[in-house]
Amino acid sequence: MRMQDIRGKIAVVTGASSGIGEAAARLLHQEGLEVVICARSRDKLTALAHDLKERIHPVTADVGEPEQVAALFALVKERFGGLDLLFNNAGVGYHAPFADSKPREWQLTIDANLYGVLNCTHAAIPLLRNRPGAMISTVSSVGGRYGIPGWSVYNATKFAVVGFHDALRKELGPEGIRVALIEPGAVWTQWGHNVPADQMTARRESLDALHGDDIAQALVYSFAQPPNVLVEEILVRPVRQISP
Repeated sequence: MRMQDIRGKIAVVTGASSGIGEAAARLLHQEGLEVVICARSRDKLTALAHDLKERIHPVTADVGEPEQVAALFALVKERFGGLDLLFNNAGVGYHAPFADSKPREWQLTIDANLYGVLNCTHAAIPLLRNRPGAMISTVSSVGGRYGIPGWSVYNATKFAVVGFHDALRKELGPEGIRVALIEPGAVWTQWGHNVPADQMTARRESLDALHGDDIAQALVYSFAQPPNVLVEEILVRPVRQISP
């Protein structure tokens, strides 16, 4: 299989304290990258860095806060001089019929799922320029393709992410910067903050849900393609998930 050698490349992974982000950080580290891990939980980042020991660089930041994002990428520039992979993974999901939802929940969802992507992507672009095979990869969702009752604001953010990436791909493609999406279905993560745990567990068990490692493998597969190859979208679901 023809893949590029990604050892020694520089990656930033947001939402790296658990779930898909942690799995991605571990696999990228295993593949020989220098990995900057970002999340709001300092303790979890520290534990992950302690476990992996080298080539792992924890930075505590809230991606919804532009000043914290600017500090994150200033550190990347100072330490490494550039960036090869931005993995936008941080996000939240609040479940409620829209009529029963609250503006504060909308704001939290939009800040993490949309503004977090915009903030990190905007700060990363200057560091990605003139780096062969550079990539922005973002976790969207099947909820960025299909509306799901009870997840309307979450759907809105993910549909926005899909549209943003389609336009961004056309803006950055001429510079050789790849822009890609990974759209998971049901995954065993902490996603779904206000969904009863027993309901979420029952659904995931019934679907034989994916694990964070499955999404991490999709990321590495797309990133390790030759620099002129863009795997633009990966929709990945459990075999048993037929809806949405």
